Amino acid sequence: MKICVVGTRGFPEIQGGVEKHCEALYTAMCTQFDIKVIIFRRKPYAKTSPYYKNIQFIDLPSTKIKGIETVLHSLLATCVSIFQKPDIIHFHNIGPAMFSPLAKLFGIKVVLTYHSANYEHKKWGKFAKLLLRISEKIALTYSDSIIFVNKFQLQKSMPKYNKKYVYIPNGIPNTQPSIKTNFIQSLGLESKKYILAVGRITPEKGFDILIKAFAKINTKYKLVIAGGVETEANYYKELKSMISPDRIIFSGYTTGENLNQLYSNAAFFILSSRNEGFPIVLLEAMAYQLDVLVSDIPATHLVKLEENDYFRLDDENSLINGITYKIQNITRREYDLSHFNWQTIAKEVYTIYNNLKIL
Repeated sequence: MKICVVGTRGFPEIQGGVEKHCEALYTAMCTQFDIKVIIFRRKPYAKTSPYYKNIQFIDLPSTKIKGIETVLHSLLATCVSIFQKPDIIHFHNIGPAMFSPLAKLFGIKVVLTYHSANYEHKKWGKFAKLLLRISEKIALTYSDSIIFVNKFQLQKSMPKYNKKYVYIPNGIPNTQPSIKTNFIQSLGLESKKYILAVGRITPEKGFDILIKAFAKINTKYKLVIAGGVETEANYYKELKSMISPDRIIFSGYTTGENLNQLYSNAAFFILSSRNEGFPIVLLEAMAYQLDVLVSDIPATHLVKLEENDYFRLDDENSLINGITYKIQNITRREYDLSHFNWQTIAKEVYTIYNNLKIL
């Protein structure tokens, strides 16, 4: 069976939730099943091409211009996919899936993974949001099977397509806490003396409200934000101007052992997002047994947390109270993460592929 994957920037070492999802899903799937997966990557982001069993990378031209990047690359990837004659084209997110009718025109089955309602993100203008809503309708109409990583998004999606819908959450990566501290020391950090947030530097991640709240708390703890800046340079400058530089560390896009050290040595973890599909970074923090403080949005209710783990969305005082409470009650926690296993998830997605192939 041959699968073409459209809608990710690629992997490895490429920032983004969809990118982490695809890396974990397809590496797990290709080690378990007799399947060939072709990943279409965007050349400006693809730096290395390591060997993965049964995975082929095709790197296509792309721009980094917001609003154009995804459309251009997805169109090219869909066209090239057709010439590959796959059994299935798997689109990740509603924007890339606007080209699903092309696949159907050539008799190719289509799977959509609906990661998030992108038109809810503040970074997009009116025209872009309209285009994303149109893309959503096209994607839901032409896909043969639709996977939602967020069950709440599934429940509010158009009921006329219910028979196509299936809820399969994101998984949790294998974690082994690091005993090293050289990276955090290079940032001027002490173990258990900083609060960690992880995510791309964009407005929907809510780092502005997080920094405003943290700036008003009298504490010796530092705030670390691990995430890269892509198209939101002005937003990044705004964030840096909100707080004294000796209280905050922007570590940039951080992966591998360096990210391992940040998770392993953090006091606790904060997710301040305004919008999420299913936040893999929250699962990562829980895997490291970190205490967590998260914004009260549907996506953060996909895991089982306590009432005092939430703060009201965009409520600065609620966030201040939450951070203060967590600082005064530093702890490590055990979570039940048995439902978020990538091996099991890979089997579920493969079953969808297999069922479509034999139709």
